[in-house]
Amino acid sequence: MHLIKSILFMKNSLKLVFLLALAFLTMTQTIVAQEADYEGKNYQFSLEDCLRFAFSNSYDRKSMELSAESQEVTYEQSKQSRLPSVSASASETYSNNKNGSNYSGNLGLGASVVIYQGGNINKTIKQNRLNRERSDIQLQQYDNQLSVQILQAFLTVLSNNELLEYQEVVLNSSRAQMKQGQERYKVGSILESDMLLLEAQYISDSSNVIDTRISLDNSIMSLKVLLSMDPLDNLQIIQPNTESLDNLAESLPTEEIALEMALEAYPTLKLSEYDILLAENNISLAKTGFRPSLNANANIGTGHTDFDDVGQQFDDRFNQSVGISLSIPIYSRGQNKANVKRSKIALEQARLDYEQKQLDVRQTVSLAYRNVVSAYNAYKSSELKETAYSKSFKAYEVQFQYGKITTVELLQQQNNYLNVLNTFIRNKYTLVLQRKILDVYMGKEITL
Repeated sequence: MHLIKSILFMKNSLKLVFLLALAFLTMTQTIVAQEADYEGKNYQFSLEDCLRFAFSNSYDRKSMELSAESQEVTYEQSKQSRLPSVSASASETYSNNKNGSNYSGNLGLGASVVIYQGGNINKTIKQNRLNRERSDIQLQQYDNQLSVQILQAFLTVLSNNELLEYQEVVLNSSRAQMKQGQERYKVGSILESDMLLLEAQYISDSSNVIDTRISLDNSIMSLKVLLSMDPLDNLQIIQPNTESLDNLAESLPTEEIALEMALEAYPTLKLSEYDILLAENNISLAKTGFRPSLNANANIGTGHTDFDDVGQQFDDRFNQSVGISLSIPIYSRGQNKANVKRSKIALEQARLDYEQKQLDVRQTVSLAYRNVVSAYNAYKSSELKETAYSKSFKAYEVQFQYGKITTVELLQQQNNYLNVLNTFIRNKYTLVLQRKILDVYMGKEITL
């Protein structure tokens, strides 16, 4: 009697949870439908479609592209520093005093060019070129990070969707078992406690389906955020072929090759290499402060003092001049020497940073490689268990139909199967994620 009361209490509690979850889900969908004036667009995306959409719509990425364009403008402008600068001037002045009024005017055209500036112009152009190239590497680094985040969110959607499909199959089986139990209870072939257990299991399986649907909706929303997609848009995921994952292990290179590929392709290392090049160039720039600069200039001009025979005045006052100037730094109060020392220190820091990042990359890639191996072993183990427990559960269902096993034995076997199934699905997508992360480290494009 105490067992029946416990079962009834559990049954009523599960019913309450199920009804509350269903009511919450329905209310949320109703509110969204009533408040949303925007009719979302419909998308069916593979992983590759998601990546292309994100790269085209990410505001952060667009901002980085604009920064790269700004660096390009700076670089192109600095190349113009070798050319002369030309300017024109014109003025008209009216003055009045006790002797009367007077008008005067001047016209002029001047040009100047830097002949030598201690190599500053060339070094500045190189600096701007390196900064421009570095901005491209930063964009590549951002793309890699965004790709991994999208991949993880995409696989979470696939995992939840596959789990939901299996849970719906189990729910249909639980519904059939519950109906069968109710019929058998009517004819007295099972106890009421067995029937209540079957009903409670059906409610529990229904609750699992609702929870997974909510998780699926949340994972799709997380993916939309990464894609910079409107939350009201309808996004459907194209299921890739993930039936056989053995090729992920078969195509795995050796750890040494994976490390070599990563060291060549890793954006973080490339950025560090550019930091070294920039630091070296900064030393050269600082040294230009010790060198002389040579400039040339040329000017032509004319003017007038009144409006009587202005043309003749312009002709009489027409003048030309050409000049050259040399500036030699003698003493800068130690500023140039300090600039060189600071630049050399910055170079040493850049080199140390590169060595540290190279070590970090080797450690990261080695760990990622081992994660792939571990994930594959876990996947193969859980695959065998899932196959075995699936067949065992089906056999138990048949035995239960013929009354050869108890309800408790059936439900225990069903729960064991669900636990193994959850582990199998989790391990399956963990393997895909770990393998594709390693591909990103090796500079490969992400595809499914």
